[in-house]
Amino acid sequence: MTRHENADTKNPIKKPETENGPVFDLQAFFPYQVRVFYSDVTNALSAVYQRDYGMMPAEWRTMAILGASGTGLQATEIVSRSSMDKVVVSRAVKRMEERGYLKRSTHLEDGRSFLLQLSDEGRAVYEDLGPKLLAVERRMLSGLSEDDIYGFLAIAQRIRDNLSDTGEAQNGNG
Repeated sequence: MTRHENADTKNPIKKPETENGPVFDLQAFFPYQVRVFYSDVTNALSAVYQRDYGMMPAEWRTMAILGASGTGLQATEIVSRSSMDKVVVSRAVKRMEERGYLKRSTHLEDGRSFLLQLSDEGRAVYEDLGPKLLAVERRMLSGLSEDDIYGFLAIAQRIRDNLSDTGEAQNGNG
């Protein structure tokens, strides 16, 4: 059995039971399984940007958001477009500035804030990493049909919708 495998591989979400009902088993706990999945996916991607540029996941996510933006963004916009909090974004921005990957300019409409954009060097890194990360994605999704992928994403969205109904989406990590 691997570290991510549940003992009951025929039904990985079946909960062990006693005569008193289900028993908590971390390996069978859905939020834990999702966390392990997220970790595996993140590790596969981060192996590329860490190896090639010494970047951390938050730096890559910030770079990807800025790279997809046609104009500069405020740090608050990066926070709202990502799953990162403002402290994580702030640290990523600082590290990226130190490496010369971004430039900061005064926001013309709000002189108290700054707009962040990729520098020429940051844009070159973004353009170098994009195809490499897409290759990792292709490997991840190999053997899956479009219907498989769509079904997975649809289920993930339904779960997120369920959580937003109860206000629990922002709590805990499993």
